[in-house]
Parts: sequence; structure tokens; C-alpha cells
Amino acid sequence: MGRVTGSWLSGPRAAYGHQDDTDRQRWRGERLGLPESGSGAAAPTGRRALGFFIDLGLAALVAGLFTAPELPGNWSLLAWILITIVPVGFFGFTPGMAVTGIWVSRLDGAMVVGVPRALLRCLLTLLLVPAVLWNLDGRSWHDRLTGTVVLRR
Repeated sequence: MGRVTGSWLSGPRAAYGHQDDTDRQRWRGERLGLPESGSGAAAPTGRRALGFFIDLGLAALVAGLFTAPELPGNWSLLAWILITIVPVGFFGFTPGMAVTGIWVSRLDGAMVVGVPRALLRCLLTLLLVPAVLWNLDGRSWHDRLTGTVVLRR
């Protein structure tokens, strides 16, 4: 029973009897040429999540300033979209990302993420599923579809 359970829990290579560790990825982002730790390494999931929640809170506060004393409702969503697209498109990070020390970079080496990629990343994040499905490099579907990666500062 352990062989069957181990085969699917250990990943697809284990199912075919490949136990050689020489071709295994040792850290997130290694296949992309990213360092194991420090500046330029793949951003940890916790920092990404914290940055996201900071952005959500900031969007609610901004929307609340304009709708007070009523609740902001869907205006918070619009504020979050603007807080996400504009800063990422031009500077590579949202306010929440700045606080947590992470940023978005293009894999092709371009200096700016750009508004079209930032818009696509934002729309895919709204769907939630592309943002929470990760590969071994720590990139979610919205990163892979836009050719970006989130790195540590």
C-alpha cells in the first residue's frame, strides 16, 4: 500500500520509478535562474497573501472615504482594481507588496510590467482560482499566463 500511496503523494516522477535527486528542483525559482534566497528570489506565499490582504484593506478604506457614512459596497472592488493595475503596471508593485517587500517582474527582462499585463493579472486574480494554483517555482496561473514572477526585494 505504501508504494501506491507514495507514488501519487511523491509526485509524477516517483510513479514511474524516478528517484534520482540530481534532476530535482532544490528551491522555488531554480528552473527560472532565481537565487535560493535574498533579493531576487521567488516571493514566499505568506508575503504574497499578506500583501494581497493589505491591498484589500486599503481599497476598502479608500472607497469608504468617498462613500461615508454608507458602506462602500462594490466601490471597494473598483478601488482594489485601480490599486492593483496602476502601480503594478508602472512600478511593479502594489502598496501591499511594497509593505511586504515583494514586487512583480517580467520574465523576458523588460523593465516595466505594463498596464495590459497588470490588467490581465488583476482580472485573473478576481477569478481567484488562477491566483491560488501554484507550480514548483512559486508561480500561480496568473503569473504564468502573463509571463511574470513575484520576487523578493
